Amino acid sequence: MEMRISGKTGLMGLIGSPVGHSGSPAMYNYSFKKLGLDYAYLAFDIGVDEVKQAIDAMKTLRMRGCNVTMPCKNEVANYMDELSPAARIIGAVNTIVNEDGKLVGHITDGQGFVDNLWDYGVEIAGKKITICGGGGAATAIQVQCALEGVGEISIFNIKDAFFERTQLTAEKIRQERPDCIVHVFDIADMEKMKEEMASSDIFANATIVGMKPMDQESVVKDPSMFRKDLVVVDAVYNPKETKLLKEAKEAGCTCISGQGMLVWQGAAAFQLYTGQKMPVEDVKKLFFQ
Repeated sequence: MEMRISGKTGLMGLIGSPVGHSGSPAMYNYSFKKLGLDYAYLAFDIGVDEVKQAIDAMKTLRMRGCNVTMPCKNEVANYMDELSPAARIIGAVNTIVNEDGKLVGHITDGQGFVDNLWDYGVEIAGKKITICGGGGAATAIQVQCALEGVGEISIFNIKDAFFERTQLTAEKIRQERPDCIVHVFDIADMEKMKEEMASSDIFANATIVGMKPMDQESVVKDPSMFRKDLVVVDAVYNPKETKLLKEAKEAGCTCISGQGMLVWQGAAAFQLYTGQKMPVEDVKKLFFQ
């Protein structure tokens, strides 16, 4: 790494807190080296109250780009000169591209989900998808799927203080894509979930259910709700095969883990920064096999 850094090396990075566990520096630096690109990528532990200073520093240091993780995604959006359609609808940013001093904010989480499906030969245009979750990742998936031409989205979320936010997201999608049918349901209503899954092409879990310490749980309580022609996707990437995916696999479903989504959202940002495609297959082998 040190051998390739020069006085012309461009800086990129990750901001948020905590970031010490992040695999992004290794993934990006490996890709830069693999493609012979003169950039270096570092992680910076930045709190929400430090976002403005971090954005100012990004401009001052003429950083080409920066990824953003929690808890800074929403705050960063306030300091962008321009937002991508998805970032504008969601009100959050996970990728900043410095276009000669103009900062453009993107959100690539949803793109990572869509590209992960394409990687498995699954097209989404005109399809119906049922999605569990109303948090950041779920919202990004819902919005990107709508922008990519999904015909119908059924969203299931916990009926708590954030349920209204999920309904607001649904309304924003309807305004942006009037031809996309969007429904919001209580995730506790298993009968309704069974009904929606029965008419869906794709089912996605975008909650933390299935991640440790909830790795023995699934958002689908009755495995008989799965069927062979259903594509089942989990945004959880650790463990690679969640309880949801194990039970869906036993039912004969096409199953897609969250590890691919993680790599593909990074690949989408990488292309925005460099104009080149990340060596995705090499990254997968290096970090996930």
